Amino acid sequence: MNQIELKKKIKLLAIELLNEKKYISSIDVLMRLNYLSKSDYEKWRSGKVDFLEKVCKANLSKLSLINSSLKAIGKEIDLKQSWTAYIKFGKGTKVKLRFSKSSNKNIERRYSTHYVKRTSI
Repeated sequence: MNQIELKKKIKLLAIELLNEKKYISSIDVLMRLNYLSKSDYEKWRSGKVDFLEKVCKANLSKLSLINSSLKAIGKEIDLKQSWTAYIKFGKGTKVKLRFSKSSNKNIERRYSTHYVKRTSI
């Protein structure tokens, strides 16, 4: 899948997720694209994988494209950005999970940002 096709697919998935869940997250998009399996996601959430990108079946360029596309889609349809903490599963754990090998704060923030429908007043 080339970049143009991937961007179109991401947009379709984003709209689908927004209608289903009322928010869009990188994790959900990665899973819908089959770049992240449920079992790999659960291993990461359990702390058995050092960082999420390690188990994604896409290169860093595609992963970056996904996150930048979601940000653009969020801006285009006026969604609210909501940072979401990803904490290791388990009792009494407060371990923040990593998305990238580098732990770059901008990359980490992109993965952990959810895009949410604004509520009408």
